[in-house]
Amino acid sequence: MAQIILEAAAKGPVLASAEGLSFWGGVDAATGRVIDAHHPLHGRTLGGTILLLPTSRGSCTGSGVLLELALSGNAPAALVFREEEDILTLGATIAGRMFGQPVAVLRLGADAWDRLAKEGHAEVDGARLTAGDWALDLAPPPTATLELTEGDRAMLDGAEGAAAQLALEVICTMAAGQGASRLTDVTRAHIDGCIYASPANLTFARRMADMGARVRVPTTMNAISVDHSNWQAQGVPPVFGNPAQKLADAYVEMGAQPSFTCAPYLLREPPELGEMIGWSESNAVIYANSVLGARTVKHPDFMDLFIALTGRAPLSGVYLDEGRAARRAIHVDLPARHDDALWPLLGWLAGRAAPDRIPLLTGLEHTAPSSDDLKALCAAFGTTSAAPMLHIAGITPEAAGALDADADALRIGAADLAEAWRQFNAAPAEVDLIALGSPHFSLPECRALDAAMAGRRRREGTQVIATVGQHVLDAIRADGTLASLEASGVQVVPDICWCSISEPVFPPSARVLMTNSGKYAHYAPGLSSREVRFGALADCAEAAITGIAPDQPPGWLLP
Repeated sequence: MAQIILEAAAKGPVLASAEGLSFWGGVDAATGRVIDAHHPLHGRTLGGTILLLPTSRGSCTGSGVLLELALSGNAPAALVFREEEDILTLGATIAGRMFGQPVAVLRLGADAWDRLAKEGHAEVDGARLTAGDWALDLAPPPTATLELTEGDRAMLDGAEGAAAQLALEVICTMAAGQGASRLTDVTRAHIDGCIYASPANLTFARRMADMGARVRVPTTMNAISVDHSNWQAQGVPPVFGNPAQKLADAYVEMGAQPSFTCAPYLLREPPELGEMIGWSESNAVIYANSVLGARTVKHPDFMDLFIALTGRAPLSGVYLDEGRAARRAIHVDLPARHDDALWPLLGWLAGRAAPDRIPLLTGLEHTAPSSDDLKALCAAFGTTSAAPMLHIAGITPEAAGALDADADALRIGAADLAEAWRQFNAAPAEVDLIALGSPHFSLPECRALDAAMAGRRRREGTQVIATVGQHVLDAIRADGTLASLEASGVQVVPDICWCSISEPVFPPSARVLMTNSGKYAHYAPGLSSREVRFGALADCAEAAITGIAPDQPPGWLLP
């Protein structure tokens, strides 16, 4: 199989990696340089290349990063995938369709992909790919005859306005690429594109709002890039704060609820088992599918708005029973004892072990993870895997019978967990920032942090910041937890999260941070240009008091 997904002429040097890449948190949106410190392409520049990846992974915001690269002339000339891919494909679709900056997207079979990866230079011209003395004919872009409802046809004819018409046109294009035969209704949506990853996010949102876009289903919003009510008082420069606030306001103008949280499953009335929803934000998608048993593809930024505007999504992937099967069994040789650091470490390792497929984790049947433990696991899994969900035997609602008959198997043990801990703890032990709330802290996590601080005040010179949704901030203010945390020197900040925080809210003087989040431990070196330490929540609290992180793995990981 060698197929054009999005047609455009392209030529340039071949840059290949056998490991997927998250453009958000992994690529500098201004320059196209790879900033993911854990990725083989770290330090390379993508602009003008024929970029070969098996697929993308990680954040849904990658589509916005690609759009910004396309608008600034720093995008790859072509993206060549070996597997199905939606996030960057959607960004390329928007770049070409709405802004006249096309990026070629191809999908090749494994043998052709491997052959092209060995070449130094390649060119895409019409339906032909050439590299040196090797050439390959390409099939035209996918087309599919969708079973459309009368409402779909009316929307495509413009009956609901230009914005909804455009949205459904793009949804149908993506459906064809996914091999869907029809669309499905969704009951709710969650917008991830409200993070000010780059000026392109605001350009897109403003254009859609000016077209009269209005959501058709209840729609929540992800964490944004500023504390909406307080960024001026926090000293955020207007050159960043103004467009970040305008981006959030544009989505509110289109009818989205200003929930401003990356953990929408913590809001009242979370999705139910089997409910069809249209969510972006990688951790939220994985949690909704895995823990709640709701159904949503990991929709790219921009697609999230299109689904909210139409209430429709391609019926493909994990919306379907067969798309939710586990194609790899991962047995966990669980240490005899553990603390809450187990779950983010395990999620990160499970994603590395299953980068391109849904896994079933076994060996955890006698544990009792909290919803916050599972939140941490799902978030970390999303940094290293492209899969939109996982199953955990005896714990998640669809694990029984989820294993595909042809699934393969591998194991994760204490040595793997200890090595992951070491990778997350290569920085000096002296820390000057404790970064908590990636994803947003829940009410129980805030109370657990308060209990761990035990009335003690943080060390002068070691700042402690926890990010939360406004609904959690209201709850901890009402029950006194906020006052107690503030007395310990903890700063609690709503609306933003660590994947969208910027200076000066992020302390400019901080050089080494510590976090209990596997997700942020992975992304922080690239996003913040700081060194990172990782540990359980209790370890983070002790480091807040002493300024020193543990220099050895926890006892449960030692031989």
